[in-house]
Amino acid sequence: MNECYYDKRMDFFYNKTKTDTADEWTGPQLIVVLCFGTFFCLFIFISNSLVIAAVVKNKRFHFPFYYLLANLAAADFFAGIAYVFLMFNTGPVSKTLTVNRWFLRQGLLDTSLTASLVNLLVIAVERHMSIMRMKIHSNLTKKRVTFLIISIWAIAIFMGAVPTLGWNCLCDITVCSSLAPIYSRSYLVFWSVLNLVVFFIMVVVYIRIYMYVQRKTNVLSSHTSGSISRRRTPVKLMKTVMTVLGAFVVCWTPGLVVLLLDGLNCTDCGIQNVKRWFLLLALLNSVMNPIIYSYKDDEMWGTMKRMICCSSEDKSQERRSSRIPSTVLCRSTDTSGHYIEDGIIQGTICGKGDLGDKGNS
Repeated sequence: MNECYYDKRMDFFYNKTKTDTADEWTGPQLIVVLCFGTFFCLFIFISNSLVIAAVVKNKRFHFPFYYLLANLAAADFFAGIAYVFLMFNTGPVSKTLTVNRWFLRQGLLDTSLTASLVNLLVIAVERHMSIMRMKIHSNLTKKRVTFLIISIWAIAIFMGAVPTLGWNCLCDITVCSSLAPIYSRSYLVFWSVLNLVVFFIMVVVYIRIYMYVQRKTNVLSSHTSGSISRRRTPVKLMKTVMTVLGAFVVCWTPGLVVLLLDGLNCTDCGIQNVKRWFLLLALLNSVMNPIIYSYKDDEMWGTMKRMICCSSEDKSQERRSSRIPSTVLCRSTDTSGHYIEDGIIQGTICGKGDLGDKGNS
């Protein structure tokens, strides 16, 4: 019968797996890392809070897509909390942690990743259902969206707690991984492969939607006399969402590949030399998302700017802004959604089509 080591501190497992805990990261290097980490985390907290507040405040954002977008911002906010906890429990401090505290540290990171991943998957399904039915607005009710959001976090918390619930190597240290000294290598393989497969599925779904919308728009535009900007609005919609997905995949894939190599016990892959940089790359994803929202969506940027300036607009400004719907979704009195064909012919898809041609790129 194998002996279990629940009462050991992490230095026992780091020594057993010969894991580098970055003892050299002290003095000026540590100060620089903490300063940059603190700056990025503060930006994550402030910017994602603004995104959530913008969705709550602006009635033009009261659609399922934007509720899910706000939940994605909440996942990034949670990621900021996880990174703050990690900053003060990494490096030389890692060896002094108890098993439970180390599980909490990694569980927060795993939960934040899963929340973002599942949220993007739900957005992909929601967009697929709407666009393939040639509708701009989703038929999802607020109750269904609320249920989806609760489900997203339930799945995220469960996946973050799986190692704590038993899939670990505390009772069999021969199968411990190098990067995560109390995680079983089999769990790392499962975790990384699962996420990479979901990445692939989402990319395929979004590419299919994008190609369909572009093809349909080109066909319909030949029968209309509307402006180029108006006809390209559905394409710009998908570009915004695909930019968010692309940033997520680029930032997280290298780290997942490293975890997969560690799970496969690749001792000659030099994973210890790159793990910190890939973790910083993952951190940048939570920094990039609010920038993408505001850059791609004039209405979102305008709402956030007004909140930053703490000033209210007069009625004339409200009337002018009401003529510039969001580049992503358009307000309609018909909550069941307009058909794309009707929107292109009548010019109701994203209003006048004079929104930033910056989204065309």
